Amino acid sequence: MRTSEGTRRERAQGPRKLGLCVLCGLPAAGKSTLARALAQRLRLELGWAVGVVAYDDVMPEAVPEEARARPLPAPWKLLRQELLAYLESFLRAVTDGTPLAAPPQRTEAMWGDFVTCLKNQDLLPAPAPDAPSHCPFSQAAGSRPLFLILDDNFYYQSMRYEVYQLARKYSSGFCQLFLDCPLDTCLARNAQRARPVPAETLRQMAGKLERPDPEKNAWERHSLSVLSMAGDSCDSQELTDLLRAALDDPVKATEDNVEQKEADRIICAENAFHQADQSLRRAVSQTMKEAKGRISPCSVKLLAQDLNKLKAEFLEDLRQGNQKGPRCGQATHPSEIISLFHCEKNNIVQRYLPKNH
Repeated sequence: MRTSEGTRRERAQGPRKLGLCVLCGLPAAGKSTLARALAQRLRLELGWAVGVVAYDDVMPEAVPEEARARPLPAPWKLLRQELLAYLESFLRAVTDGTPLAAPPQRTEAMWGDFVTCLKNQDLLPAPAPDAPSHCPFSQAAGSRPLFLILDDNFYYQSMRYEVYQLARKYSSGFCQLFLDCPLDTCLARNAQRARPVPAETLRQMAGKLERPDPEKNAWERHSLSVLSMAGDSCDSQELTDLLRAALDDPVKATEDNVEQKEADRIICAENAFHQADQSLRRAVSQTMKEAKGRISPCSVKLLAQDLNKLKAEFLEDLRQGNQKGPRCGQATHPSEIISLFHCEKNNIVQRYLPKNH
């Protein structure tokens, strides 16, 4: 049983260094392989405590059928939020030295898989007979650094930002590893899996994937792109330096004001995109209804193709940040973008109408 003197000795050594590492990239890019190899090396060579949390192993199978959907389907988003709550429960137990407590709102099977994941990596050892259930990591591993590697696609920036917020709440280090893999390679690897992701879904994810951008976002400063084709990726000194830098530079609560503005920007961008997407879809649908009966069936098909192409171009410009897009120009509000779309849409329609119209 742990003595109060032992507890005081551990606290005197200072707070444990904590780190959260987000692994992001397309399905079949090699994330899980890298995560396992990296965790093993950090344990053996550096003596760190490392846990790999693979979302596919812990979350029920709830991948959306359409990666293009915005916002993401509610059940999938709720499961991700639930897993984030599990991670917070573990960080709280580690930080406070208290037993791991299950969140009130939980899926029993999913919570059980999460606890098993921790136990299998010696982050949640079986307690002694006189110890509380789910004895926390801090009672068994001294003061060595603890790193959690989160293995998922994380293809939207907003997904990764939620983990960053968690790191800030518990003064943990935060870093990102992006697995850079050609789409063709991912498709080939994916096809060999027992339960592959639909190829079209993977292609759509590739089009929507938002890479870490340290130059644009200060909170992504500890990020590294890794070529998945490199067999010795986990042995990279640059990778080790990234993890050490994240541990030595924990996210501070004093960054709240700057980071809250960034969070607000992300939320506004998501909402603006969704609002514009819905409005443009309605505009195309209404225009096609009005065109039927006025132009030939062949022209109807061509008109639909032109309008959908125009819609896709406008949405891509909006996703890239408005000013960068040739279509949206200097428009900054969805209503301005929709107005510009209607102008170009009307020009296209006029080309298909009979000359005497």
